Amino acid sequence: MAFFDLPLDELERYRPALDEPADFDDFWRESLTAHRTGGALIACEPVHNGLATVDTFDVTFAGYGGHPVRGWLQLPVTRTGPLPVVVEYLGYGSGRGAPHEKRLWACAGYAHFVMDTRGQGAETPDPDPATGDVAAPGFLTRGVLDPRRYYYRRLFVDAVRAVDAVREHPAVDPARVVVTGTSQGGGIALAAAGLVPDLVAVMPDVPFLCHFPRATTMTDLPPYVEVSRFVKLHRQHAATVARTLSYFDGVLLGRRADAPTLFSVGLMDHICPPSTVYAAFHHYGADGGVQQSEKRISVYPFNDHEGGGPAHEVVKLEWLAKRLKGAA
Repeated sequence: MAFFDLPLDELERYRPALDEPADFDDFWRESLTAHRTGGALIACEPVHNGLATVDTFDVTFAGYGGHPVRGWLQLPVTRTGPLPVVVEYLGYGSGRGAPHEKRLWACAGYAHFVMDTRGQGAETPDPDPATGDVAAPGFLTRGVLDPRRYYYRRLFVDAVRAVDAVREHPAVDPARVVVTGTSQGGGIALAAAGLVPDLVAVMPDVPFLCHFPRATTMTDLPPYVEVSRFVKLHRQHAATVARTLSYFDGVLLGRRADAPTLFSVGLMDHICPPSTVYAAFHHYGADGGVQQSEKRISVYPFNDHEGGGPAHEVVKLEWLAKRLKGAA
C-alpha cells in the first residue's frame, strides 16, 4: 500500500466540521433508558482453558432488549482484591473465539472482558427488528433506513451493558474500567466512551465507524463499501442513510467522552483512512472536557490496517500502567 490520504502535517490539523443531528443526545438517552434496566450480569461460569496463569469465565449478560450476549472474563490466577478491567470489543466479523486466544491483559495483571459481537460471532445471535428492509450484504446497512432499527444501535447498547456487567463482578474494581478495541472494536470503544461517563481510559486502535461522510467516499474496500453499494442501488435513500449513520459516528460519540485516550493510526490504512481516525482523535473529548495532555495518538507511517500490531501493544501496556497509577 502507498500513502493516499492527506500528508501528516495536514492530518495533524484535520478537524472537519460536523453535521450533528439536533436530537443526538436525546436519541442515545432514550436508547439507554429503554435498554439499560436492571442488573446486566446473568451468568458467570468457570471454564477449563488449559492455561496455568489465567482463569477464564464464560459470561452471559443482558444486552440490548435484554438479549443474552456472551463474553469471556479472563483473570490472573494470582490476584488480590478487585482489579482494573480492560473491556475489549472486536473487529468486523469477529466473535469472542476460544479462551486462550486473548491472554495479554490478564497476563499483565488486569481483569479482561472480551465481548462477543451479536450476529458476527458464533455464539450471540442478533434478533433483527429490521428484517424485511433492504440492505447490502454485511452489517453496515442493516436497518440503515431508521436509526432506531439500525444494527449498531443494538451493538452500542451491548457495549454499554458489557461495562455494566463487569462492574457487577466481585473481582473487578468498578471505578477502574478501560475500553479498547481494534477497527470495529475501536469504533465501539469510542461509542462506549461517549455513552459511559466514568471510564478511566479509552484505547481505540485504527478505529472504524468514524467520519462516515469522508470514509464512505474515500475507500472502496469493505466494510465502508457496503454503504456506497447500497446507495448506488437505492439512490433515493442517500440522505436517509447519511442521517442514520450520523447517530453512530465515532467522531460525534467520542466528542462526549471524558476519559484520557490513546489512539493508533496506520498512514497506509486503506480500510480506515487516516483522516477519519484523525477526525475522531482531534474531536475526542471536546464536549467531555478532556485536556490535550490527556490525548495521545501513536502513528505508524508505513503500516496499513494492522496499525502498530504487537509493537503498539507494548505502547498500550506502558501507557495504561501510567494512567492507572495516576488514577489510583
